[in-house]
Amino acid sequence: MTDLSTLWEVGLPLAGTAGSLGYAKVRAPRVFWSLVGLPVTTTRFAVTYRSTMDVCGLTVQPSRLRAFMVRTVARRPDVQPVPPKVRRIRVTSTGLRVTLRLPAGLEPADVKAASERLRHAWGVHSVNVMETKPGFVELRMTGYDVLRRVRMPRRHPSGPMVVPVALREDGTAFVRDYLKVPHALTLGANQSGKSMYQRNLVAGLARLPVALVGIDCKRGVEQRGYSPRLSALAITPEEADGLLEVLVGEMEKRFDLLSEHGVGDIWDLPDDVRPAPVVVLVDEVAELFLVATRKDEERRDRMVTQLIRLGQMARAAGIFLEVCGQRFGSDLGKGATALRAQLTGRTVHRVNDKQTAEMGVGDIAPDAVVTVLTIPPDRPGVAVAGDTSGGWSRIRTPALTANEAAAICAECAHLTPDLPALAAYRPAVPASVGEPDSVPLVKPSPATA
Repeated sequence: MTDLSTLWEVGLPLAGTAGSLGYAKVRAPRVFWSLVGLPVTTTRFAVTYRSTMDVCGLTVQPSRLRAFMVRTVARRPDVQPVPPKVRRIRVTSTGLRVTLRLPAGLEPADVKAASERLRHAWGVHSVNVMETKPGFVELRMTGYDVLRRVRMPRRHPSGPMVVPVALREDGTAFVRDYLKVPHALTLGANQSGKSMYQRNLVAGLARLPVALVGIDCKRGVEQRGYSPRLSALAITPEEADGLLEVLVGEMEKRFDLLSEHGVGDIWDLPDDVRPAPVVVLVDEVAELFLVATRKDEERRDRMVTQLIRLGQMARAAGIFLEVCGQRFGSDLGKGATALRAQLTGRTVHRVNDKQTAEMGVGDIAPDAVVTVLTIPPDRPGVAVAGDTSGGWSRIRTPALTANEAAAICAECAHLTPDLPALAAYRPAVPASVGEPDSVPLVKPSPATA
C-alpha cells in the first residue's frame, strides 16, 4: 500500500509535467523550445558536431604544417580532417545562431548545400546559412515552425525608409528597405495572402513621412480604405494613365532640383528643400495591360512606358514602385518583361501557374520556383521573398484585417504630405472615415488627365 501511494505521489506530478510539456509543444512552442528543445539541441550539437561535419562532407584535410605538428608534438599518427571552427554560439527565442570560420577549401555554398542534412542531424526545424563576411558563415537554426503562428520580433532593422512586413523562417524580420531595394513585385493568387502582405506594407508606410499613391483599377475596392493617408488614388485605367503622367512630371521636376543643388539623390539635399518620398502602390497590374480597342492599346503602351521610366530613373528622385498582381507573364503584352527587370525585390505567394512563379523568382533564384509551387493553400500569407542578389527565403505576414489597416491610415492621416502636383487625384475623405467603401474620389480635371 505504501509503494502504491509513493508511486501515485511521484507519477501524478510526472504525468502532469509531461502533459504540460506536450501542450506547450503544440500551443506554446517558444516555451517548449526554451524548456526542452534548447538544452537537447545544444547538447546534441556539441556532442555530434565533428562527426556531423565529417559525414556531411564539410571537412578538409589539414595543412602540412598542422599535420606535422600533430604527428611530432601530439605524437598521433592519424591526422583527423578539419571541420569549420565554431566561433560563437548565440541562443535566441526561436533557435540557435552559430558562427563558423570556414577552413581553406570550403565555401559558403558547400554549407548551404548540406543545410538539409544538418537539419536532420541536429533535429531542428530548419537550418539557414548566411554569409556574414569572407570566410565566415552563420547557421541560423530554428527549433520549431515559426511561420505557423507569426509573432514579429521586437528588434528589426530600422531606417528612414524601412518597413517590417513579415517574418522569415529563420525567426528574423523581413523588411522592405526602399533605399536598398527601391522597387518590388508582389504576386499571388486569390486567398494566397497577397492582400495581407499589402495591408502590412501600407500600415508600416502610413507611419512614415512619405506620400502614398494608389493605383487600383478594380474601382478602388482594395485601396479606398487607405484614402485618409493617400496623396493620390486612381481607380480606372483612364485615371491611372493621367496619374502616371503626373508622376513622371514630378520625377522630372525633382531631377531639376537635384541638378540645381549638384547632388545625385534626394537624400543628399538639405532637409528644408528635400521633397517627400513617394511610394506608388499598383494593385492588380494586369488590369493596366488589358486592352479591348485600338484606343486602349495606345493607352496601355503609354502607361507601361511611364511605369518603365519610373522604374529606371525614379529611385534617385525618391519615387518607389510596389507592383502587385495575381499573375505576371510575358503574355501580358509588350513591356511586361522590361518592367519586371526594373523591379528588384520579389515576393511570390501561392500562384496558379508555373509561368507566374518563373516570372516572379525564376530569373533571380531558379531553385525557389519549386518552393513557390509547393506552398499549401491552407497557409495563407506564406511566400518566397528574394531580390536580384540571388538570395531568397520563406516568409509569412502577420494577420491584419482591412479595417485595422484603414484605422491605422486614418490615425496617421496628419502625416500625409502636401504635393500640389497630385492635388487633382487626392481622394476626398468624408467626416466618417470608418466607412472606407463610401469614400468618393476627386476626379481629375481634363487638363491633368
